[in-house]
Amino acid sequence: MAEFGTFADYGATNRAAWGSVPFHGGPVTAVRPESPADDAGIEPGMFVASVNGQPLTDMIVWLWEADEDEVELEVFDPRDQTLASTVLERYPGEDWGLTFGDAVFDGMRTCVNACVFCFMTMLPKESRKTLSIRDDDYRLSFLQGNFVTLTNMSDEDVVNVIQKNLSPMNVSVHAISPDVRRRLIGRNAARGIEVLERLMDAGIEIHAQVVLCPGLNDGEELARTLAYCEEHPQVTSLGIVPLGFTKHQKRFSTSYSDDPASARAVIEQVRPYQDRAFERFGRHTFQMSDEFYLAAHVDPPEADFYDGYPQFYDGIGMIRAYLDEAEALLAGERERLDAVHRALADEGRRLLVVSGAAAQGTVARLVEAPPLLGEVRAIENRYFGGNVDVTGLICGGDLLDQLPGALSGHMVILPDVMFNADRLTLDGYHQDALLRELEGRGASMLVAPTMPGDLLDSLERTLGIER
Repeated sequence: MAEFGTFADYGATNRAAWGSVPFHGGPVTAVRPESPADDAGIEPGMFVASVNGQPLTDMIVWLWEADEDEVELEVFDPRDQTLASTVLERYPGEDWGLTFGDAVFDGMRTCVNACVFCFMTMLPKESRKTLSIRDDDYRLSFLQGNFVTLTNMSDEDVVNVIQKNLSPMNVSVHAISPDVRRRLIGRNAARGIEVLERLMDAGIEIHAQVVLCPGLNDGEELARTLAYCEEHPQVTSLGIVPLGFTKHQKRFSTSYSDDPASARAVIEQVRPYQDRAFERFGRHTFQMSDEFYLAAHVDPPEADFYDGYPQFYDGIGMIRAYLDEAEALLAGERERLDAVHRALADEGRRLLVVSGAAAQGTVARLVEAPPLLGEVRAIENRYFGGNVDVTGLICGGDLLDQLPGALSGHMVILPDVMFNADRLTLDGYHQDALLRELEGRGASMLVAPTMPGDLLDSLERTLGIER
């Protein structure tokens, strides 16, 4: 089975999004030595144009057609503009040895909606063009977990999903009432529900999402949406996330982050649906994003409440997972934490971990506790403004402006999620440039994952601590 890259939404890595490169098939970026592909003479830079006679438009075609132990490929070589056929054979369980650079090869399908809460329409004018690409490609929903509205799917697309059983699919629902959906999404809103119901009737599992906007799809409309999902057991999770907005728009000025009472009210409104779902299916199904619990000043549910974290990377359950992992380290890996603290002390340094404002208190439960006794520095997001406060959207300019001018005596940890696949921040700072600047202020630097176990592993490697 071929591998393929997953890129940050704001990366400049999806060449098909620009339509600047003619479609030749799947671009080969690596070939494993002594693999079937290598034996056939396929090289990086070539394109697989078809597999078993089917144009290779995306990784779904590849996974579907290349599941046997013999495949016929057409391979395009751009060096001499030739197209050649070859047959590959493999042993059972052997992979073909091909790595492709993208997940879709014929152009990413973009959004045709006019969602009033679309974050891409709230970007600063000076933002680079790649940030404003609005993907709405059902293939990326299956392959990479992107949320899609289904409004731009043709009947042929729907049949493709059903025939290939592309399940689960991640679907942005937002509301159920036709008039509310039109106000939220635009004139194509009805198509989304039509396709959703066809998929559910065919047995496709759905992970749904609602972006909750005060005064638009909350209250009674949220109740209708919850009831609709409750009536359709193919919806195995419904994530409810609060409206996020920047200062670069005029429509929104408040959300749940600055209204604890409203956040608590939404949590309470959803609770009966969670209880009934657990009684029926043994899962809670209806999940609140972490922002609601932070805004309401209440602890998030225990880990088993999250049904295996199906929407973890959309901010649902991250706090609980972090707290549990941190607690386990503090209780069971004290010697490792002590060793990190001693190594830092030997260098005359103290840990300084950069975080978004939303996660500061959570990260501090590990970093500022004994034995690490470090500091968590929250970076205010002035580039976007509004209520943007998550770690993954930290911008380079804000980081440089808000960290001290003198950082000697500190090891500064930058979260890896603030960089895309090209190692750029959202405002265009390259990781290397940030590291050079902060090292110039006296800091030793480390870019590391945010979860406690991964962070500890990175610290041990950097400090040369052997386990």
